[in-house]
Amino acid sequence: MPNYERILVGTAFHTPARDRLEVLEDHAFVLDGAGRISAVLPPDAPGRAALLAEAGAADRLERLPPDAFLIPGLVDLHVHAPQWPQLGKALDAPLEVWLQKYTFPLEARFADPDFARRVYDDLVQTLLDQGTTTAVYFGSVDVEPNLILAEACLRHGQRALVGKVAMDDPAQCPEDYRDARAEAGIAATRDFVLRLREMAQDTGELPLVLPVITPRFIPTCTDALLAGLGALAEELGCHVQTHCSESDWEVGHVHDRLGCTDCAALERFGLLREGTVLAHSNFITEADMGLIREAGSAVAHCPMSNAYFANAVFPLRDALERGVKVGLGTDISGGFSASLFDAARHALMASRLAAAGTDPGLAPELRGPGGAALSTVETFWLATAGGGEALALPLGQFRVGAPFDALVVQANAPGCAFRRFDAEEPLAEVFEKLVLSADRGAIRSVWVDGRLRRGEALRG
Repeated sequence: MPNYERILVGTAFHTPARDRLEVLEDHAFVLDGAGRISAVLPPDAPGRAALLAEAGAADRLERLPPDAFLIPGLVDLHVHAPQWPQLGKALDAPLEVWLQKYTFPLEARFADPDFARRVYDDLVQTLLDQGTTTAVYFGSVDVEPNLILAEACLRHGQRALVGKVAMDDPAQCPEDYRDARAEAGIAATRDFVLRLREMAQDTGELPLVLPVITPRFIPTCTDALLAGLGALAEELGCHVQTHCSESDWEVGHVHDRLGCTDCAALERFGLLREGTVLAHSNFITEADMGLIREAGSAVAHCPMSNAYFANAVFPLRDALERGVKVGLGTDISGGFSASLFDAARHALMASRLAAAGTDPGLAPELRGPGGAALSTVETFWLATAGGGEALALPLGQFRVGAPFDALVVQANAPGCAFRRFDAEEPLAEVFEKLVLSADRGAIRSVWVDGRLRRGEALRG
């Protein structure tokens, strides 16, 4: 039998493939000293009973209570950390106005380290409470606040990718909130990546916090900055994140300036690579999807903010069928909720509307383009394993060798809408209820890297 640090026993749900739910009823999840899953044992596994008895005697066994279920931790592919104080504010403004009037002035305030510490400590704690075990963060322009964000993630135990935002085009960026020139933005990004790696290097085989190279989006970056960041991503082997084809304004700007789509430009600058996360991508073309697939890049689908700023629905089904990697993002604060459960439900609804159409004046057969809407299983996959696949990291599934990032979700918790009244209710149906009704009140505990980060330990 395997060596172990801790064993959790209970019923779990995960999606090892986009269209496949696996119910692991009464399984034992064996965790090694590094927080990885060393074994997943069904009830009839040889030697399991003796192993659990031994673990119980050593106080290394935890059992989920009745009506509690284990699910993989949620992966949020797109969070603007310095926009946390304006969550839910000014979303009726056009994107370019929202950025210039509200967002850039707020982000500039994070040059104050005391303000950054206060906000980021609250942000990381809140996202963990919401079940977000992995977050991909856009930071701000200055290096030091982003290191403060990385420190908060390490301190609270949230897995994260953190990026220093790079933006230098004086035509689109405020004079007091931008990199002074392309060379300065590239040098500062290099400094940030190296300092973050030094900070996080002692946190295990897979560091808890990773750097991500972050050109804000093409309109705020000169060609020299984009090319330099692409070369830096190749040199340092970093993830990349940026916005892509989010709005009519952005698409038109890039076409007028560069004569091509965002994806084609990003490929030209060396920024389309495995581990690149493209936020939004509502207006990508069929050719763009081919570029994204071939590069091994991925889309962060952000349905809440798309409803406000994109004026279009991301072609999710088409992208999935063409082999494009896709996960979910809340897009705080373009998205008004910090819950990835909410993002998943909005993705489900947007998909149904896109498939069925929205004009009641048309006959049903003419109302929409048809095609399959997103299923509940696919929705959950996007929030978990799809996000891990997008990052090329072993996240979002309960498989041997993967880090144990997980939530214990409790039905019938006070104030929570996730209810279960019938013990004989089929578990596949319980799963559907969990995906569509679980909220912060249902999350009993949060595990990252095999360590309890939020909530309460369970009894053996």
